Amino acid sequence: MPSAHIDTFARDRLPPPQLMPEFLFELPELKFQSQLNCAHELLDRHVAEGHGDRVCIRAPGVTWTYRELQDKAERIANVLVRDLGLVPGNRVLLRAPNNPMLAACWFAVMKAGGIAVATMPLLRAKELKTVLDIAQCSHALCDAALAGELEQAARACPQLRQVRYFNSAEPHGLEQAMKRQPSGFRNVDTAADDTCLLGFTSGTTGVPKATMHFHRDLIAVCRCWPPHVLRARPDDVFIGSPPLAFTFGLGGLLLFPLSIGASTVLLEKATPPQLLEGVRDFGATVLFTAPTSYRALAPHGALLRGTRLRKCVSAGEALPAATRTLWREATGIEIIDGIGTTELLHIFISADEVQARPGYTGVAVPGYRAEIVDDDDQPVPPGTVGRLRVKGPTGCRYLADERQASYVRDGWNYTGDAYEMDAEGYFRFHARTDDMIISAGYNIAAPEVEEALLQHPAVAECGVIGVPDAERGQLVKAFIVLRPGHLGDAAMVKALQDFVKQAIAPYKYPRAMEFLDALPRTATGKLQRFRLKAD
Repeated sequence: MPSAHIDTFARDRLPPPQLMPEFLFELPELKFQSQLNCAHELLDRHVAEGHGDRVCIRAPGVTWTYRELQDKAERIANVLVRDLGLVPGNRVLLRAPNNPMLAACWFAVMKAGGIAVATMPLLRAKELKTVLDIAQCSHALCDAALAGELEQAARACPQLRQVRYFNSAEPHGLEQAMKRQPSGFRNVDTAADDTCLLGFTSGTTGVPKATMHFHRDLIAVCRCWPPHVLRARPDDVFIGSPPLAFTFGLGGLLLFPLSIGASTVLLEKATPPQLLEGVRDFGATVLFTAPTSYRALAPHGALLRGTRLRKCVSAGEALPAATRTLWREATGIEIIDGIGTTELLHIFISADEVQARPGYTGVAVPGYRAEIVDDDDQPVPPGTVGRLRVKGPTGCRYLADERQASYVRDGWNYTGDAYEMDAEGYFRFHARTDDMIISAGYNIAAPEVEEALLQHPAVAECGVIGVPDAERGQLVKAFIVLRPGHLGDAAMVKALQDFVKQAIAPYKYPRAMEFLDALPRTATGKLQRFRLKAD
């Protein structure tokens, strides 16, 4: 396919053909033309079809229609090209909390044929420098409220030539530059396999990797999980907590709602209290957040039952069966669980509300295949725990990273998860493959112990790891955050140990326990086990 990229940085750093995953385009809706710009399908198409006055983005004090979002994105695209000298293939760092201008900037980069490199708002200068260096970003569009860390990072990154700040009234701010540009912009005629997004892994392993996604990938994920599992409608209002820099958030709060002409609520801060207010005040109907937030929101079930909320999606980490039950009893809504990875862009195993089973993630999403294999990469019988591997219309492409050979083998994406599959094709999560604790010859999955602990009324959050032990090889150690009013003393340790012994096989109980004020988590809410292990 003819690339539109003048700057060939990304194409030159694709994995070699022998390390590429096999891509499947078996569904009729996955037959793509050779030239594709995702901004047309997600945004411009709705205006062209006469739906430009539909509400597209909502935020506190802000309501934009599809036509208004298109106008702002095109003015920003003109700024990028005419004022800042962007050429197709250049990387543009995007830095902001979830807000309307970030969405407009993202679409502007797509239209101009650039490559969006969105970053978590909490990243510090050192982390931003790592991203800038790996992606070799030449341009940056940043919320003025987050300028400090980027300015510090930029001083050490000479390749970053152009920076503009938005949500600013300064004369050199992006909004003032937009006023000087005309509305209207002719989208760059990008190839379907031109890279348009670099998604950085969220850091649970401690070392970030840049994953490369094409224009066709962004449309492919909109045509697999959403229509077959989520089944949202154009009158739905999406809301959630994950940042747009996290592919769970990009899909759930931008790609999926816009792909069907729905609207999305963008909250700069989306703690459980703010999500609760947002669901109520904006009439949200579809919620995307992590299991931790569902547990925190569950006590407000009576209030939520009086809202328009009708669909709830969980991903990013394993959904404990106890949390699923708690939410259903509190709100009457069955959570839609799913597993996706930054490498594959979004969810590839899931089940809808009717097909959901407690303790199971679901089945392979239409368009994807999934298998459980042993250490020799051979498929195992149903009911056997092994390594999960997946293939579909999306797959792992690390940007010039030797870890590609570990993630992709024989065309399959190895997600790093230990799963089992039953005879009906339902997948049950056990652990990350490096989180499996082997103690006295027993294989113990950390999330199983965590789920047992979470059922105790004194436990707010917990994380479980294996720690070295001369006698048993490893011991199960639990890090506990208690609910207010409970004391982390020897009596509590014994009470929790006895509770776990009653909930799951006694050999799995945590022989060591430590009480913390908070668990280390990424900006997306994932538990950082490597930090627990380091401590």
